[in-house]
Amino acid sequence: MSRTEPVFEVIHPGMLTTVQDLGRRGYQKYGLAVSGAADAHAHRMANLLLGNPVDAATLEVTLMGLKVRVLKPAVIAITGGDLDPRLNGQPLLMWSTVPVHPGDVIHFSGCKSGCRAYLAVSGGIDVPVVLGSRSTDLLGGIGGVAGRKLEKGDLLFAGPARVPADKVLRRRLHPDWVPQYPRQVEVRVVLGPQEDAFTPDGIATFLSSEYTVSTTSDRMGLRLMGPTVGHKHGADILSEGLFMGAVQVPQNGQPIVFLVGRQSVGGYTKIAGVITVDMPWLAQLKPGDTIRFRQVTVAEAHRLLREYERFFAAIKVWGSSHLSA
Repeated sequence: MSRTEPVFEVIHPGMLTTVQDLGRRGYQKYGLAVSGAADAHAHRMANLLLGNPVDAATLEVTLMGLKVRVLKPAVIAITGGDLDPRLNGQPLLMWSTVPVHPGDVIHFSGCKSGCRAYLAVSGGIDVPVVLGSRSTDLLGGIGGVAGRKLEKGDLLFAGPARVPADKVLRRRLHPDWVPQYPRQVEVRVVLGPQEDAFTPDGIATFLSSEYTVSTTSDRMGLRLMGPTVGHKHGADILSEGLFMGAVQVPQNGQPIVFLVGRQSVGGYTKIAGVITVDMPWLAQLKPGDTIRFRQVTVAEAHRLLREYERFFAAIKVWGSSHLSA
C-alpha cells in the first residue's frame, strides 16, 4: 500500500486515541518517556493475528468514541478491552482478522469491559520513526501524529503488509486465550527497592488492602485511593529512575503505579514493583476499578515471565492453524 494513499480518515478521535508501538527504548536518561502500548499483550496479539512484526504501530483507543472511515481495502484486528467496536453499525468480532473496504466506518461506541482497545492494520500504522519508535509520547510531544492524540480529519497510513491478505483472513485467537478484564484484579509484586522505608504495618497494609483507581489516573500511572501506607521517616528520597510497574508512595500514603507514559525519574519511596506479566491487567483498569497486591519473589517473577514468553513464542511458531477458528 503506497504511503501516499491513506487507509483511515478520523471522523471522531474519541476520548483519547494515540499511535503506539512497543515503546521508545534508551532515552529515559534524557528525560523522555518510554511510552508504547499500555497493554503490550493485546498490542502484540493484534499484530500477530495480522502477520505484522509484534512492534508494528497500532491505534490505542481509550474507553470510547473513536470513529474512522476506511479509505483503502485492508485487513484489521481489534484486541484488548471490549469498547463495543462496530463495522457499519454492526458488532465487529474482536481477537480476529476482519477485511474492510473503502467507505466502511469503524466505531468504538462504548466501554463494556477493560479500558483500552488496539486497532491494528496489516502493515502497521505508518508514521515517522522518531528516536527509534513510532509511539506517541504525549509528555514529550514527539512520535505518532505530531506528538499528539488523534484529531478529527487526521489521515492515517499503513505500511506494506508482510503477509498477503488471503493468508491472514479468518484468523481468530482461540477463545481460551482471550483475556477477560474484570473490574477487580489482584496483581503480583516484588517488594523494593525502598521497602525498608516503610513500617511493618505499612507493608502489611499495602499487601492486605483493596485500592480504588482514581479519576486522575492516565497513561502515566494509576493513582490509587485506599488505606494509608505508613512510612518510617518520610517519603522523600534522592530522585532516581522510574521503572515500569513501580509502586511509588508519596507522603500522603496513597500508592501510584507507574505505567508506560511515566516520567523518567521520581523522588518518592517505592514500596514494590508489579511483575511484567501482570502489567496488562493494570492497563485495562479504569476509574472506580479496584486492585489488590500480592507479594512474590524475584525468582517467581522471572519464572512467570519465561513461561509467558514461551507461550507467546509457541503461538508464533504454531501460526495460522492455531489462530484460526
